[in-house]
Amino acid sequence: MKSKNLTCFLLACLPLFATNAKPSTGLAPEVTDLNAKDVSYEREKNLTYLKKSFIDPAPGDKKDQLPVGVLGKDGGNRKLVLAYARELAQASNDPKTGKTDSLLIAHKDKLIFEAYFRRGRANYPHYQMSITKSYTAFALGRAIQLGYLTMQDLDKPVVSFLKKVDPSKLADGAEQVTLHEAMHMCSGVRLPKEKIRQLMRTPSLLKGQGQARAYLQFSEPISPYPREFKYQAADPVLTMQVIESVVPGSAKDFIRDELLKPMQITNYHWQEDVSGLPQSAAGSSFLSRDMIKMGLLVLNDGKWKGKQHLPEAFVKKATHPIKLSYGNAYYGYFWWVEEFEVDGKTYQCKQGRGAGGQFIFMFPELNLVIVATAHNKGMGTMLRSLPQKLIPAFNGK
Repeated sequence: MKSKNLTCFLLACLPLFATNAKPSTGLAPEVTDLNAKDVSYEREKNLTYLKKSFIDPAPGDKKDQLPVGVLGKDGGNRKLVLAYARELAQASNDPKTGKTDSLLIAHKDKLIFEAYFRRGRANYPHYQMSITKSYTAFALGRAIQLGYLTMQDLDKPVVSFLKKVDPSKLADGAEQVTLHEAMHMCSGVRLPKEKIRQLMRTPSLLKGQGQARAYLQFSEPISPYPREFKYQAADPVLTMQVIESVVPGSAKDFIRDELLKPMQITNYHWQEDVSGLPQSAAGSSFLSRDMIKMGLLVLNDGKWKGKQHLPEAFVKKATHPIKLSYGNAYYGYFWWVEEFEVDGKTYQCKQGRGAGGQFIFMFPELNLVIVATAHNKGMGTMLRSLPQKLIPAFNGK
């Protein structure tokens, strides 16, 4: 093995635990035998746990369009953040809380904290469950920014964009379902489970717009809007079908070239749905640092590096509480909005979330983005515990 390759291999395998505030050496734990094409939920299970956690309060500048700073110097209570990170690093037998893989924090547009635990790697895209819906929303927003759709088009029926779907052959009311309704989980589409199983036996019929046609054709009758909130795959699927229909080329290429590349997001993976389009309900994989970029895009009203990457009006609507979902949480366009009371004060939190524990927490009042990835059971407990632990580190008290 050549000297350079041997050095890279040893650095990738070296157990690291950095807690000083010196500039990062860039030695965040990495994998050397996998790339984005190898990413999947199943393959990620095979990543060995890090022998020691990597905790860095002065992240290195990777020239990835993500400005970096130093925890404490550029904001945040160093003691509180490090205490929480060390808590996450502790071994646990609790399947709901003990499997955090990464924790990253950006304050005032700078990445000031980066930590990896267990399966977390700096260069390995973490599999994303339902937070993929949030990225799908931004793909549609990018189509609006580039003029392939308008904000007014959000109120048009989904079928008006799907030229291969015959409105006369759809379930009652399906022809009236708008893009706006689908994007906050109020399409009203309801397919019996047995019908879904039957359709999946002939996947060739679901290729292209066949998948959207099946949802709209075999749904139970759809009542007029307003409708009940139902968290389901049908609604983001309809959204992705619209993206595919209006952008030049394919949705896959559009997401790669127009949404992600301008933000220097290149090491990612996005699985294919039965339709042949990118999956929209789950199935993407992103680096934790690139998840931070998505959060910063929200806090900057759709701007990236001074340019309007997504329409400001769309970002505000997508991350605005449109529909009450579960408990006190509201839903926008595949993004969540919730309020947390900490130290007697209420803070609004915009969120992307995925089962297992993929989170983008955005606290506009604090100019704060926090990303966490995990392989917990269900949603874990971080949704409730993280705001209580980390808001005090940035609220100036």
